[in-house]
Order: sequence, then C-alpha cells, then structure tokens
Amino acid sequence: MADHDDVRRIAATLPDTSVDSGRFGVSVANRGKQKGIAWSWMERIDPKKARVVNDSVLAVRVADVGEKETLIGANPAVYFTEAHYNGYPAVLVRLAEIDDDELAELLTDAWRCMAPKALVKQFDDDRDA
Repeated sequence: MADHDDVRRIAATLPDTSVDSGRFGVSVANRGKQKGIAWSWMERIDPKKARVVNDSVLAVRVADVGEKETLIGANPAVYFTEAHYNGYPAVLVRLAEIDDDELAELLTDAWRCMAPKALVKQFDDDRDA
C-alpha cells in the first residue's frame, strides 16, 4: 500500500524532480519548464459540479496509450482510466493497491518520458557504475 509520502520518497531519487504540495504533483525540469510525471487525480463525483481531488488515486504519465492499455489489462485492480484521459498517455493508479517496487518502476518510467535525454543517459550511466 502506497501513499503520497512514498511518491515523494521515490521522486527524491530521480534527478531534477520537484514536488508541488499545493495540488500534489511531481515534475521534472526540462528546457526550463516543469514537465509533469505524476499528479493528483481530479475526480468528477457529480457531473454538474467541479472535479475534486481524490488523494487515493495518482495519475501517472506513461510512454504512450499502448503502455497505458497494457497496464490496465494486466492489473485492473491497480490501474484504470476515465473518459477525461482517453487518448492521453497517463494511467490512474489506486495507491492502496500498488506495492512500493511497482510504484518506483512506474514513476521512474514516467520520469524517463519527460526528462531530458542527456539527464536520462547520465542517470542510467550512474546506476550502471
């Protein structure tokens, strides 16, 4: 079972990441801009009202829609989506259902999608050393 503290701890291991505590989100610096890798899910509880933060679910960037569909198909107890994310490369994650290792792999892959290529290469080189 994971929570925002676990997300923060994992994000701290990834170069040039920052955590926005306002509306929880994790991003990586790329060309002078913050690129989101994970953020709080805004759930639509009532179709006539504004979305509200659901802290038990995290939206996480993935490489493409195919990867998203693979994750959902492999483990629908953990991963899901909603109409708002149709065609967008992000998957919704039930934090209570994901283990620490899988969350770390998911966030690292999300970071790889958004981080500068040179930074990813340096990260990989440092890990292989």
